[in-house]
Amino acid sequence: MKKIIVTGANGQLGRAVNIEYAGRADIELVNTDVAELDITDVDAVLKFVRDVKPYAIINCAAHTNVDACETQVDLAYRINAIGPRNLAIAASDSGAKLMHISTDYVFDGNGTRPYIEFDAPGPKSVYGATKLAGEEQVKLFADRFYIIRTAWLYGDGKNFARTMLRLAEDHEEITVVNDQVGSPTSAKELAKAVVSQLDTDNYGMFHGTCEGDCSWADFATEVLRLAGSKTRIVPISSEEYGAPANRPHYSILENYMLKLTGGYMFADWHDAIEEYMKAEMADR
Repeated sequence: MKKIIVTGANGQLGRAVNIEYAGRADIELVNTDVAELDITDVDAVLKFVRDVKPYAIINCAAHTNVDACETQVDLAYRINAIGPRNLAIAASDSGAKLMHISTDYVFDGNGTRPYIEFDAPGPKSVYGATKLAGEEQVKLFADRFYIIRTAWLYGDGKNFARTMLRLAEDHEEITVVNDQVGSPTSAKELAKAVVSQLDTDNYGMFHGTCEGDCSWADFATEVLRLAGSKTRIVPISSEEYGAPANRPHYSILENYMLKLTGGYMFADWHDAIEEYMKAEMADR
């Protein structure tokens, strides 16, 4: 039986990966979060990986609070850059594959067409800079790696869709940014792509988002429509919202490498959010 270490296993993607691997008799997941493994400690990482002797490592761990990263710079670099470096060193040491998850924030967001894997990055926030540094560390130290950049992720955990549902319970209207566009991506769809890639030797850099695109206001409107909510979405600008960190205004990623190499084909974002909302509303 092959062992796979999952870091950040309690997050949205970590949980989705566990569901995706359920029933796979050939795979044993070794789930970790910060309590079990501090990925910023290279000695701890090396010891843990040597003890487990994994077939692969899936790194779902990250400092994803974009605004907090602006002031917690050292912490963001430790988690988002040094952590992946340590996992890459340990993966190479143990002969394991490394699956690392990155983000659309590595781009400047000034594009006019979907970003492909061969476009030059240019992050505008500390979060984006630290995630780009993590990619570079993986490339430097891992022998066999996959990097999947995703965007606007939602799944089992704190996410935009659940925030909209919570706010709709006691608000007649909600203001949502309308000048940032991207592709809402289901953690379930991303987990399918992760599992699909790990079963191959198709290594390298990939974009992995649901097909199609919308603004945050459009996404919120669709979430509330599917929930049958009467709450109204009021579009506002990023400037009016006033977040501490710069967000990419254009965040659309093209899954170019997956399409070129015969990788996993993601669902349309409308279909993915409809499936998610059916399950979400059934649990309420």
